[in-house]
Amino acid sequence: MVAAIAGCETQTLGLNLPPWLGGPSTPAPSPPVQIATQPAPEQAGPKAADPALPPVVAAPAVPVQAQPTPEPPPAVPAESLATPATPPPSSSGAVALKPPPAGPIKIAILLPLSGPNTALGQALLDAAQLALFDTGADNVELLARDAGDSPEAARAAAESVLAEGAQLILGPLFAQAVQSAAEPARARGIAVIGFSNDRTVAGQGVFLLGVTPDQQIARVVAFASQQGLRRYAALVPQTSFGEVAANALAESAKSYGGGIVRLESYSPQVEEPREAILRLADYNRRRAALTEQRQRLETQGDAVAHQALRRLEGIETLGEIAFDTIFIPEGGARLMRIAPLLAYYDIDPARIRYIGTSQWDDPTLGREPSLVGGWFAAPQPDRSARFFDRFFQVFGVRPPRIATHAYDAVALAVVLSRRPNGPEFSPEALTNPSGFAGVDGIFRFRPDGLSEHGLAVLEVTANGTRVISRAPATFQRLTN
Repeated sequence: MVAAIAGCETQTLGLNLPPWLGGPSTPAPSPPVQIATQPAPEQAGPKAADPALPPVVAAPAVPVQAQPTPEPPPAVPAESLATPATPPPSSSGAVALKPPPAGPIKIAILLPLSGPNTALGQALLDAAQLALFDTGADNVELLARDAGDSPEAARAAAESVLAEGAQLILGPLFAQAVQSAAEPARARGIAVIGFSNDRTVAGQGVFLLGVTPDQQIARVVAFASQQGLRRYAALVPQTSFGEVAANALAESAKSYGGGIVRLESYSPQVEEPREAILRLADYNRRRAALTEQRQRLETQGDAVAHQALRRLEGIETLGEIAFDTIFIPEGGARLMRIAPLLAYYDIDPARIRYIGTSQWDDPTLGREPSLVGGWFAAPQPDRSARFFDRFFQVFGVRPPRIATHAYDAVALAVVLSRRPNGPEFSPEALTNPSGFAGVDGIFRFRPDGLSEHGLAVLEVTANGTRVISRAPATFQRLTN
């Protein structure tokens, strides 16, 4: 189902999306070679144990008010997954075609199917099977293995699938597991598409599908700069992620003519970083300034002074804050504790814009009034929403947000397995500059192993989120 968006002059090998993702009922126009991805008419769709699902070989005994940015027209049909259709010519000028592989094409997926993250791993495996079904990949065998909860287990899982002839490894989920699984894969020249966003494990045959924090931050800062916001404050945890996020904010703000004017950090063990917020708000100085002003007016005692005192009623501080935007790279319960404290100490969300990361992609955030109006960057939700609805229809539960990575990775593997000159999982094929379009929108892999994603900017509302700047439809918009 997932398909890649090619550049405006790239020939494509396309996959029609199934109707549940808005795909066309008739083939797209030539030149793309169309490969149907919807189930056969007599099949109502897969269930968790549907015998129509393609084979999955599992390890034995596994425990179970800004203006929206207009979207440019796509360079190829909007619902197609495209990869170059014409293989590179040989030195003689003739097209060198590979013979078709004997037997099924073996794609491995390594996930935590035991230990504390079993439920998460199973959801990603379900998404992977759904992708295999939707793409009609009857020539692909999915080798699923338990990556456990240790680097050693991930390496053992990788060695197991490599011994069975895996031609591409998808996963694992966490950075250390990706790093361990990559070692035997690298020795055999097999690429790994990991689901982590930790850039330290990318490269040398490892491609990461996760959206790195710097991309999310760069996108929301670019949008904020278009609204005239330049002066940033940051409240970050004293963690490696907090350091990465603060550095990314500084770099992005500088590139748009702004900068960080106040930065405060706090221990991740602190439930409510009240002291850091007091410093960030310059609250004590501003509170003292208000007290001094009131005393001065009371001493003055005339009619003008009494009128000024009435204007100060209900005010907690006096004096302007040095920033117009505050960055909070937190999510969940901690964010819900931090946000009202910011407002309480007079970092007023009516005057100061709150921004965050994709951790804010939570429909319940609007229950906290101070977060309403906040901005963050994330994949375009209307596409992924259809995937979540489809997953629920098939498996009866809502998947975790990261399940889209497993779906997109398998669909991408299927497309690359159908290249005219045979399956192609080389770095050259994976780093197609035109990229691919999946349930989370467009993405492409860079030679350094990191991925770039087309992200939207969303605003928190009382009833969820709304898109205020749409994700791009092609990478031409990002590079021109």
